[in-house]
Amino acid sequence: MAQMEIGKESKPRFEFRTFGQNFDEESFLLSRLSAPVPEKVWERTSEEIYILSKTNDVNNTKIRNGKMDIKTFVQVKEGLEQWNPLMKGEFPISKETLINEVFPAFKVEMPELTKENYSLEEFIQMVKAHKDLAAVRVKKLRFGYMVNDTICEFAEVLINGAKVYSINSESTEIEDILKTMEQTGMNQYENINYLQAIKRIIGWIDKPLANEEF
Repeated sequence: MAQMEIGKESKPRFEFRTFGQNFDEESFLLSRLSAPVPEKVWERTSEEIYILSKTNDVNNTKIRNGKMDIKTFVQVKEGLEQWNPLMKGEFPISKETLINEVFPAFKVEMPELTKENYSLEEFIQMVKAHKDLAAVRVKKLRFGYMVNDTICEFAEVLINGAKVYSINSESTEIEDILKTMEQTGMNQYENINYLQAIKRIIGWIDKPLANEEF
């Protein structure tokens, strides 16, 4: 069995992730159970834009550092989700790519495209003008761990300024994730991916997060 490496591409991973207001105990156990990890993943920050579609829950689109990354849902096994890369693109982005790859992934009506290439700012304005799309700002402060050879993180997340917390475990090996979930107490929570969490926070899905407290 190949060992997982943080930040390295591998065959498609399975993932458990959840969102809520308090994972103090679970994140403490992650830190205590973790094997040593590279210093570069001890603490990482990022600013991203997620593109949400009212008609699509199977393609996860985010923009970071001027690059677009779309992942597509594959399957659920034992409550864990598997996602595969669908496309990667950079801005300016071509009309052809928007027509053939991006808007089909959103599963929405195609807007009128009058230019051959679009900057990031022009694309975001196009999204904001679309009745079935939203551009949501997400800032992440992530703390990386490695438990049972699964890549884990505890994250402080700002979603359009709303602060929530996330905790996860991912690997190509399902049994390793399930073991990690049991040891840390993550198994008591609902599996909630970023798309679902953001939609709940902006009011597109009428469901709470995994835990809510003052």
